This record gives sequence, C-alpha cells and structure tokens, in this order.
Amino acid sequence: MKKTLFTLITVCIAAGLWAQTSLPTSWSFTTTSFPNGWTSGGTAYYTGSGNTPPALKLDNTGDWMEIYFSGAPGALTYYITGNSFAGGSFDVEESVNGTTWTLLHHWDDTSLPSATYSMFTDNPNSASRYVRFFYTQKVSGNVGLDDVNIAAPPAGPQQEINMLQSSNTIVSGSTIYVQSPVSVNTPFNLDIQNQGTTNTLNISSVNITGPDAADFSVASAPTTVAALSSGTLTINFTPALAGTRSAVITINSDDADEPAYVVNVYGIGGTLATEPTAQATNFQFSGIKSYRFTGSFTAASPQPEGYVVLRRDGAAVTDVPVDGTNYSRGDVIGNSKVVFSGSMTSFAPIYIKAGSSYHFAVFSYNGPGQYRNYLSASPLTGNVSTTGSMQPGNYYNSVNSQNASTFIPSLTTLTNPHTDNFYSNYGPRMVSLFWARDTTGDQRVLTCVYSGENLVYSEPFAWVTFSREHTYAHSWMPSNPSTNLPEYSDYYNLFPTNLNDANVIRSNYPLGEVVSASYTYMGCKLGLNASGQTVFEPREEQKGDAARALFYMATCYNTVSQSWAFPNPISSSILYGQDQNVLKAWHYMDPPDALEIAKNDFVDSLQSNRNPFIDSMQYACYIDFSNMTYISNPSFPCGSIGMSEFNPAGAEMALWPNPANGNSTIYYKTQSADAITINVFDVTGRAVIRQKANVSSGSNSITLESSGLAKGTYFVRVESEHVLLTEKLIVE
Repeated sequence: MKKTLFTLITVCIAAGLWAQTSLPTSWSFTTTSFPNGWTSGGTAYYTGSGNTPPALKLDNTGDWMEIYFSGAPGALTYYITGNSFAGGSFDVEESVNGTTWTLLHHWDDTSLPSATYSMFTDNPNSASRYVRFFYTQKVSGNVGLDDVNIAAPPAGPQQEINMLQSSNTIVSGSTIYVQSPVSVNTPFNLDIQNQGTTNTLNISSVNITGPDAADFSVASAPTTVAALSSGTLTINFTPALAGTRSAVITINSDDADEPAYVVNVYGIGGTLATEPTAQATNFQFSGIKSYRFTGSFTAASPQPEGYVVLRRDGAAVTDVPVDGTNYSRGDVIGNSKVVFSGSMTSFAPIYIKAGSSYHFAVFSYNGPGQYRNYLSASPLTGNVSTTGSMQPGNYYNSVNSQNASTFIPSLTTLTNPHTDNFYSNYGPRMVSLFWARDTTGDQRVLTCVYSGENLVYSEPFAWVTFSREHTYAHSWMPSNPSTNLPEYSDYYNLFPTNLNDANVIRSNYPLGEVVSASYTYMGCKLGLNASGQTVFEPREEQKGDAARALFYMATCYNTVSQSWAFPNPISSSILYGQDQNVLKAWHYMDPPDALEIAKNDFVDSLQSNRNPFIDSMQYACYIDFSNMTYISNPSFPCGSIGMSEFNPAGAEMALWPNPANGNSTIYYKTQSADAITINVFDVTGRAVIRQKANVSSGSNSITLESSGLAKGTYFVRVESEHVLLTEKLIVE
C-alpha cells in the first residue's frame, strides 16, 4: 500500500518540476498556475469572457505566452480575438531553441477577429520546440487568447521512443522521484513505448551513472519493442545511506531523433531528503512604498533546492517549518504565514499597509513533497517598514482652504482630469495587487467592504459572487447612464462587495445610521434611520472610507455645468437625499487607517491624482456637499454642518478633570449595555487616541489615556451603533 501511494506522489511531484511539456498539450487558463512547460509575461485575464471563460489577456507591447514542448509538434489550434484592437500587430511565432523566433502567423486590425473568439489552426515546423504568442506592437486595444492546444504529430512508420511512468509521459531530461528504506531494495518500473506504426525499436543498452549510481541497478530491460507496443524497464533502488541519492538512467536505442533517452532519478533513502547545510544570506528590500516592496536575498552556498519564506506582521518570526510538509503560499505556521516557497531568491508580498513593519525568515530546504527536509537552525531574517503617506510635499500648494472663491475649484482642478483606468481592469489591478490577501493552499481571500464577508478563491479572480460597488451610486451621477466616462471607473469610488447580499441590497439608497433594520447581512444592514428614511449602513470599518469616497467624487467631478452635490431627492421613489452630517461624523469616527492611506498612494500611482479627504481631515469641513458651496470658519471636528450628534438612547457624557494634566476620566451614563469607541482628535482633525470599551446600563467610569497629549485643545468623541457624542477637552 505504501509503495502504491508513493508512486502516485512521485508522478505529481515530477510533473511539477519538468522543464518541458509532452504532447499533446492544452490549456484554457482556468487558473494562474500554468501547466508544466507553459509560461507568460505581462499577461492578465478576462475572467468573464473567452471561448470557455476565463481567457488570457495580453494588453501591452511585449506581453507574451510561451509553450516549451518535447518532440515534434502537430497542429497548433487556439481561439483569439481583438478587443478595441486597432493599428497594432500581434504575432504567433515558433522556435527551435527558444532564442531565435520565426513567424508562424501575423495579426493586424484587419485580420484579427473583433470581440468574438474564433478558432485558428497553424502548423509548426517539426523541428520547433517552442511556440509563443507575442503582442508585437500596441497602438490601442487588447488581445484575448483561449483554449490553446498543440497536438501530437501523427504516428509514422519509423520507430519512436517514449517513456511512461504509471501512464504519465516522462520527457527526456526530466526527473522522477523514488524512495526506499535504507538498505532495502525497492524496485520501480518504467514503460518504454514505441509509437512508430511499423518499425521495431531496438534498445542497445541501459546505463546508470551519477554520484550514487551504485544504489541503482537494472533488474530487467527489453531489447526490442514492437511497433505500437511497450516493454517494461525495472530498476532496483537500494539506498546505502539516508537522504538524497542521485543517478541518471540513459536508454540507448535506434530512435532517429532521441537515440539517448535520459531520465534523472532523485532517490530518497529513508523518510527525508538530505538536509541543506547553509542558509541564504544578505536580506535586502527594494522598491519600498506604502503599499508594496520586494524582498530578495543571496542564495545559500552550497545551494539548496529551494526556500520557504515566512512572514509575520509587526513582530519577529519565531516559527519554523515542519519537515515532511510541503507548504504553499498562504499556509499558516504558528503566528507566521508562508509568503513564498520555491527556488527563486526574491518575492513580492501582497496586502501591504502604510507605515507598518513586516518581518521575514528564510529557511533552506531539499526534497519534494512529503520528503522535504528544512534547515531550521539560524534562518536568514530581515524586516522592513513601509513608508507613511507618499503625498508629495507640494501637492496641495495650489489649495487655500481660507479662500472661499477658489477652495473647491482648486480641489477639482487638482484631481480632475486624471489618468483613466478601465473598469474591467479593477480586478487584476486593485483586487490582485491591493485588496487580496494570501490564505491557505495558495489561495487568496477578498473581503466585502460593506459586510466583512471573506471570499476565498483561486486566481484568477472572477466577478461572480462579488461586484465593483460604486459608493457614489452610478444613478446619482449627472452623466448616468454613460459607462464610458472616467467617473464610472474611478478607483477611489469602487470597492469590492458581495453582489447579491450587499451591493444589490444597498441599491442606490443613501448611507446612514440604521435604528430599525429590515435586512442585515453580517456587518451591514438596510432599514430606517432616526427620521424614518430607508438607508444603508456599512460595517464600522468602512464608514469613514465610504464617506471620503463620496466627498472625493462630489469634489473631483463638480463643474460649473454639472453639480455633483449629493442628490436630494435621490429618485422619484427615494424622496430624500444623502445626509452629509452622517458622513462627516463617520469621517472623524473612522479616520484613514494604514490600509486606506496605502490605497490612496496606490490609486495615485494608477490615476495620477489623490483623494484630498484622505490626505486632510479638515477639507471636508469647508464644503457644504448639499450644494457644493464653501463654509467659512468651520470648527474642527466639523461644526453645524457635519458632526451632528446622534443620541436616541439618551446617553450622558462628561469629562473630569477638564482641563486635564494627565489622564482624564469619562463619566458615561446609558440606559443599556453597549460597545463604544472613544476617539480623541486634535484641532486639525487628526485622530490621536482611539480606545474601545464595553459599558453597562447605568453609570460608567472610563479612564481616558490622555497623559501623553501635548498641551492644547482636543475633541473627545464617543461612538457606537446607538450614540455619537462629543466633548471638548483642554490639556494643560
């Protein structure tokens, strides 16, 4: 039973490490993990389209997809289309050596099918071992590619050798894996196949060489194999020592193009491969931004077969990998997570926040799968801190918040126009490069911003159960129903949400505080506010983000001819508007956190503009979003417009001592138990303290950790689902 199980494992492991693919070979781009022998560069995915969705997307000059195969190829078939493709060229090429390419098929905007996937067939030269699809020159538009297949050539009369292990082709030059207890003989079989239709395959010899050749011997081997038949080659493996045992099997025959068929053998004596003797060195971090960085290191010497990199946010890695375990990106080990496993010496972690520290440890390993052996002692360690906000120092020089006539227009001019990004690119750009997090088994997880629901998926990400929510609803936009203008695809306004349970439920209702819910889904709800109006309430973590998205849209796209003031009424069936007071309260209750600051910088890198209300908490207080007019001399947090108190429960709040010279006490009285958040803001609107507390019905005393505050005026906000209260605090 153990031997049978091992054979299955052997086939899976070997398939993942071969450099070539056998023929026939085909792929429909169902995941981002390409089959053996298939590689790409610069490509993305059409997740909802293709001949059989998804399809590969090539959208820039130099994007490519390549197939490296063994043996003479048969017909090449594929489905291809152009999406808004004009003026450019796209080529299908073949190569004998992967370096010098010959044109197989040329496409331009007169020949490439438009918007519809059509099948085409090309016939590569029999000597070719590479085929690639290459975006030679882009003028405009993208190319979609799907259902690519290279057939095996039709069998001829000449003898043609092929090797099989458990019905799986072993390409010449590839590696198989075998295992046996030390000093115990464990034979394994390879099938020698003759694919010729007439001639007999003559085998002149089977030779075993390599550093541990003495551990292997030929038990039996055929000397001839009839046409369209096969014979069994049996090899004995008797490891003399524990650990890795290497050999090379060469089958010599009268096959015309493969007279010496080579099979590399990775043998394991005992239960684990040989442990590496050295760890990697010289940890370096480059391209450090608030939302991204790259880690790299120098390979260990002697070089192991691979490395596993562990990540821990905010603290040093103390965990170690377990021998005999093959980890994938996203797997959890104690307090750490696997960020990379493989032979490369660089990695690019995802889900990075501004002003945060990240710690890593690199462990060398040898061996495949269940035989993997880690060097756990003295791993290479390193840490990096991302930048805070990457706002250029002079970005807002043209904005004067004290000038009533220029303040709002200057913000509009600063943010609009900007670089337009396609709505369809939100998945590969914002989800894959910013929102997604690693999770177990090399999968990703995406969180619905409204509800907090986590969607686990395998790449490529597809918009099936999740959608791109317009926080400033599309129906609110003066340009509605157009979907071709920048406001429709502005990444500051788009967020990933559950389609049916959050996005559809929100519909185009305004955002607000629900006091009587008619619908709830995890952290979000729909229902009546204190005024009896139907509103949608996102989870606490999204409230400030949503407010700042609405502020941005109203300001960025506001013009003389088109007012982007919050609509009132929303529609003929929603006879009221978006309450800016609620949004301004959320703006201060949930100030920009490290993730939102990083998002501001990342979207800036894509759109070349920023959300001013993330960069400055004060700016929102100067604008009346009901008519997009200027507010003179607002208080901070915002005064009469914005920051209105919400207290249907009749709670009472007082501070003592006030003025304070150290910690202060919040005396809080409420009619029912509640979970509250305490935010303290300075006069600029910057959050300087954030505490959480659970209060019981009646009177409560809560220590406010204000002893570290500098002298000055502050505002203490107590918020919960049921209350929003403010008191001024003087620190002496």
